[in-house]
Amino acid sequence: MIHTISKTIYKAFGYSIQSDIPLPELQQIDNPDSTIDIAIRYADLTEKWLELSVPPKKSAVTENLIMFWIPDLAVFAVEGGTTIYISPGKGADEDKIRLYVLGSCMGAILLQRRILPLHGSAVVIDHKAYAFIGDSGHGKSTLASSFIQRGFQLLTDDVIAVTLDPHNTPYVTPAYPQQKLWQESLDTFGMNSDQFRPLFERETKYAIPVASHFSVDTLPLAGIFELIKTDCNHVSIRTIEKLERLPLLYRHTYRNFFLPNSGFTPWHFDTTARMSGSIDIYQLQRPLHEPTVHQLTDMVLSAIGK
Repeated sequence: MIHTISKTIYKAFGYSIQSDIPLPELQQIDNPDSTIDIAIRYADLTEKWLELSVPPKKSAVTENLIMFWIPDLAVFAVEGGTTIYISPGKGADEDKIRLYVLGSCMGAILLQRRILPLHGSAVVIDHKAYAFIGDSGHGKSTLASSFIQRGFQLLTDDVIAVTLDPHNTPYVTPAYPQQKLWQESLDTFGMNSDQFRPLFERETKYAIPVASHFSVDTLPLAGIFELIKTDCNHVSIRTIEKLERLPLLYRHTYRNFFLPNSGFTPWHFDTTARMSGSIDIYQLQRPLHEPTVHQLTDMVLSAIGK
């Protein structure tokens, strides 16, 4: 059930966030006079959704507004890069709502602010950010966790916020100190799932706090590794050539289905074209059913000369 309204101020992706819904995953800001960059509010979106939606589509996108409907949960609206509205259904679960607020809604906020959201995790190596991107279930968070186990810091998990400076150098802004890991990954690292909170409706996926291994610094993005789980016998790595880079960055843009009708497509093309010439991009292939995360970790470190 929906809890009482919280007015705590949080920080994520470099922004201060005030929310009607508690967000325990995020870092809190102690200064009550902080300027609010993003507001998360409950609202009745029934009429607006009926006006904009075109069944059977479950999303509606304009230049200033992104709306989507999750059946049996809520209608969400993201407006102007500043406000997330939640219109919950009867009996909606707050834990599940929070997953969409911190996932799809935050991805939409970043797009509206012309910040590139990539789907993946990023870690810090020698004061630079390295990103692991790929489809769901291909091992991005697990690979990042392997780096954490070796003493490296996490910048972000699930959504990577990338901005460009005037010299086309991409930077990653830290998100919040938590990972999401499957039971299989916990087993790999000898971690007991009893210590962690399961994510809603995903009894075998858990929220893992990593506050002691979290970087709060915005850092230059030095490399991207695409993870591919495929029917092969051993791990391998190859450099992604120039012509492959733009389709790859589009494919792994978080919630890229929001791009059509938003007016963001020219900006997205320009941003990915500019950044793709500034960094190294690799593809890591791993077998479908073999535990290879430690080999992949060594392969990444070798590729960047560490």
